[in-house]
Amino acid sequence: MESTPKRIIAFIGTARKGSTYNAVRQFLENLLSLGGVEYEIVTLNDHSLGSCRGCKLCFAKGEEFCPLKDDRDVLIEKMMASDGVIFASPNYSFQVSGTMKMFLDRLGFVFHRPRFFGRTFTSIVAQGIYGGEKIVSYLDFVGGGLGFNTVRGSCITAFDPMTQKEKEKRDSILKSHSRRFYEKLVKPAYPVPALLRLWGFRMGRTIVRLTLDDRNRDYAYYRDKGWFESDYFYPVRLGLLKKTAGDLFDSMARRSTRKRAGAHSGDTHPAAGVTSTASRGHAASQ
Repeated sequence: MESTPKRIIAFIGTARKGSTYNAVRQFLENLLSLGGVEYEIVTLNDHSLGSCRGCKLCFAKGEEFCPLKDDRDVLIEKMMASDGVIFASPNYSFQVSGTMKMFLDRLGFVFHRPRFFGRTFTSIVAQGIYGGEKIVSYLDFVGGGLGFNTVRGSCITAFDPMTQKEKEKRDSILKSHSRRFYEKLVKPAYPVPALLRLWGFRMGRTIVRLTLDDRNRDYAYYRDKGWFESDYFYPVRLGLLKKTAGDLFDSMARRSTRKRAGAHSGDTHPAAGVTSTASRGHAASQ
């Protein structure tokens, strides 16, 4: 029986069908040649996306309380229905495009409540001269925070028009990149986490459990997923070293929480300082 093809979706943060679009098309065609995949390209400019207002309702109460009623959930559903996801953007002023950043801002609550486990992620950045590698690192960090299995992205330096030498270099980069992505795509979807990811989960979940309660959406999400008792976001067999490390990370989080509570013991409001580390990171920038 023929297996179901892996579904790949690419989100492009520019309306122009230039270097970024062409690089994504070539990347996807490379995947097709490896077999067993199908793909869709989504141009973010073709969808309605409002700018985040910083109200934090998605953090505290739930994403359904966002006052912006647009295509955010349509795009999230496309990611949930896919096996592999690509974020692609041109280098605009040494960062992702405004359209891509608006999309990422609207996904902020997913960093609190990650959900894209078992899916493979990568990024493609097209630039003229400089700065694209840092954008690749940023996008790949975002992918990991959302829950994806990440594959290091690529930066394409592409002037318009491109010389033959530039085209050959682009082709070589994309060929290697697509093969690395494909290899991750067909591997087991739920790998044993690296120590850094295990640290992030155990620290975050312990702080959420100790500082929040049922009134907060993050707490309810972790509780309902069984994450307060689990070894990791998904069922996985940890070796002795990582089991021991996980217990240590839980202990570190408990000490950190008690220390923070003590530092705020003199505040006039009894709930002062009671929030998760992840929440503080997002809230500080609002």
